Amino acid sequence: MKRNIVIAAVTAAALVAGGTATALTATGGDRPDTGTARHADDARAADGRDDADDRDDGADDRDDDVRVAVAKVTAADAVASALRERPGTAVSAELDGDDDGDRERAVWEVDVLAGDGAWHTVRVDPATGAVLGSRAEDEDDTAEVRAALKGTSVGAAEAARAAAGHGTVTSVELDEDGCFADGRPAWEVETRSPGKAERDWRVDPRTGEVTAGHPHGPDSDDSRSDDSGSDDSGPDDD
Repeated sequence: MKRNIVIAAVTAAALVAGGTATALTATGGDRPDTGTARHADDARAADGRDDADDRDDGADDRDDDVRVAVAKVTAADAVASALRERPGTAVSAELDGDDDGDRERAVWEVDVLAGDGAWHTVRVDPATGAVLGSRAEDEDDTAEVRAALKGTSVGAAEAARAAAGHGTVTSVELDEDGCFADGRPAWEVETRSPGKAERDWRVDPRTGEVTAGHPHGPDSDDSRSDDSGSDDSGPDDD
């Protein structure tokens, strides 16, 4: 009797163990590692974001090329037009896009600090140099800008001319803290050339000396090796 009970218990235990093993096999043995799948999904998503970023960068580059192609008015000339409209000190000029109904057109936007402390953004047509309009701005760094400009002899137009030998100037801006965060104010100038990466230049507001900045884009290594950063042509005195 006891033997029959023992055999029955062993048999039941074997059945339970077998069912457990079967259950484990059914629930987990053939399923993929969810962590690995999750990592794969994350990698695909990251690749998709990278591809989207690359497409956006390519579109931006094409837009910049179009603007440069239609710009017959230089940054220095745009600054001159803006100052005739709003006398003062030009602090920046940028070749940008401007919505015009259903299309976007290129436009120079020049920020001017007037003698009374008022700020204005003047829009200049890059094809003709005509002033398209201006608007008042509310800036809170007037004191810093004036301090950075104190004792300088090189303005935005002169800085743009100094860097123009390296390509078409697409923007010039006063950096109160210095282009390399060295605390020395400088003009930061961007240039663009066909087939070359966009480049940044530092122009000393007291001497007009041009120093190489940092290249942009996928061919930045080529640009770094092709261009030493010295302005062989020298500043344009016209």
